[in-house]
Amino acid sequence: MSGQRPEPVLADQDAVRTAELSARLDGLLARIDTAVAAAGRPAGSVRLLPVTKFFPAADVDILYRLGRREFGEAREQEASAKVDQLAYDDIEWHMIGRLQRNKARAVARWAHTVHSVDSERLANALDRAAQDALAAGERTAPLRVLLQVSLDDDPGRGGVAPADLPALADLVAKAPGLDLAGLMAIPPLDAATDASFANLATLHTSLLAQHADATELSAGMSGDLEVAVEHGSTCVRVGTALMGARPITSA
Repeated sequence: MSGQRPEPVLADQDAVRTAELSARLDGLLARIDTAVAAAGRPAGSVRLLPVTKFFPAADVDILYRLGRREFGEAREQEASAKVDQLAYDDIEWHMIGRLQRNKARAVARWAHTVHSVDSERLANALDRAAQDALAAGERTAPLRVLLQVSLDDDPGRGGVAPADLPALADLVAKAPGLDLAGLMAIPPLDAATDASFANLATLHTSLLAQHADATELSAGMSGDLEVAVEHGSTCVRVGTALMGARPITSA
């Protein structure tokens, strides 16, 4: 299969949607480049992760043909269906939503990276699932893991407490089925974004002191990516600014 690309999901893709996504993508990439330059960071130091949750596989297919290779999903069932539909061998699928332990085995089958690991129990479940997937030939490398850290101590939004971050990082770093890649966070809804991302940058610096390879910092979305880039984000997760309004609900 290597090097071979299947036919498009839709033989006659919607030209209007293709033009819309192409224009949005160009504008978003220019916006990221401007933010990187304004922060005095090297060109190309921030990646765009298109967030395609709630959007059809046809949209992912269009973005693939526009050159994108990484996509963020938040629901295991929806993501698994897209993975099966879009059998390109060079897509990297990212699980960015909160993840239940009973979904670990399914996610380990298709995910390149999980951005939302926030407990030892979830880390252990993913480690077992990734090891099983490696043994079964369902994946060829350990599962990349980002630790989601809480910036507001709200358990409803997910994230490990900063005080518990070092222990969780140590556990993941020692797990044979996992690869500790870095941190992820979502700023509190009612807090100053600049202060939140500055706090996250401090936490990331502390993590790097103990785990030098955990260089990924997944932070920043449609409305705040410039601030995230200023504070060291290496991956911005963008949905609305690229995809537009959601076509379906999350229910």
